[in-house]
Amino acid sequence: MAFSLPDLPYARDGLAPHISEETLNFHHGKHHAAYVNNLNGLIEGTDMADDSLETIVKKAAADSSKAGLFNNAAQVWNHTFYWHSMKPGGGGKPHGKVAELIDRDLGGYDEFVKAFKGAGGGQFGSGWAWLVYKDGKLSITKTPNAETPLTDDAATPILTMDVWEHAYYLDYQNSRPNYMDAFLNNLVNWDFANQNLADAGA
Repeated sequence: MAFSLPDLPYARDGLAPHISEETLNFHHGKHHAAYVNNLNGLIEGTDMADDSLETIVKKAAADSSKAGLFNNAAQVWNHTFYWHSMKPGGGGKPHGKVAELIDRDLGGYDEFVKAFKGAGGGQFGSGWAWLVYKDGKLSITKTPNAETPLTDDAATPILTMDVWEHAYYLDYQNSRPNYMDAFLNNLVNWDFANQNLADAGA
């Protein structure tokens, strides 16, 4: 079963001006597509050829000889999750269950913003900032390169922010903080976060 590049959940210009159509043309149309193509080449003819993407990520993570497979499979999964973590007209304070849990577990929205930006800004080099649900509560974490909370069976990813340079360089150059502000103020998809919490039984 070959994987296909998933469509964006909005038009290529749907996140403008905060993330430009040019950025999505490269980020989705080139980077994400390359991970999909590499993944298909790596699983072709193997015992993982018919596995789900999540299964491939977890199997490859457990086998150090499959680092290349893990990197490509995890990046396919991470990017798909990232696209859904944003929406046109998003951002600002959360609502619903995620708002309740941010207040309860993270000290309120302002503290969440500080910690989430700290995770994204504190990730040296390429990686991801995550909001996850684990052990009955929300927490914030970061992962380098292609690493993902998906490999932790106890954790459910709720939101992610890509802090690889190709996510923001065309629009923000080397100012990761400005990109993170735009993500939180104008793009974050709290409906997606609430759906992920509901799916986790929160």
